Amino acid sequence: MAGPIGKRDDDVISEINIIPFVDIVLVLLIIFMVTSTAIVKAAIKVDLPKAASAGTEVTATVNVVYTIDRELFVDGKPLSMTSAGKVIARQVKESPKVQAVISADTGLPYGDVVEVVDLVKQAGVSGFALNIERRQTAANQGSTPAARQP
Repeated sequence: MAGPIGKRDDDVISEINIIPFVDIVLVLLIIFMVTSTAIVKAAIKVDLPKAASAGTEVTATVNVVYTIDRELFVDGKPLSMTSAGKVIARQVKESPKVQAVISADTGLPYGDVVEVVDLVKQAGVSGFALNIERRQTAANQGSTPAARQP
């Protein structure tokens, strides 16, 4: 019989092993963090411009989305230009190194996109990125070595 010395088999178990519970809670937290960004991005439809040199997706503290209908969203909440500036400025006060990702629809005039960039910079954000999608080119369409001809 494997067990603590001096305990009988019919004694009441008065201890709770909390380690499996903590493991499950941490796994659920990770799942929630990963899926929450996908849910916010899927909720707002924006046709992003494409570029061949698009980098990897940037993780940011502030996500600013400007739709073709000229609706402005900050972290998924619809706001006017003035209130968006105030919300972003408040986030900059809380965390001075806050970064922003600006997603603007490809059908918007250039001046409107510059206005959103200006709004973010005036709120105090020092670093920002324009969210784009990678354009499919002949080099990155994934030809297999068997399909190549010398």
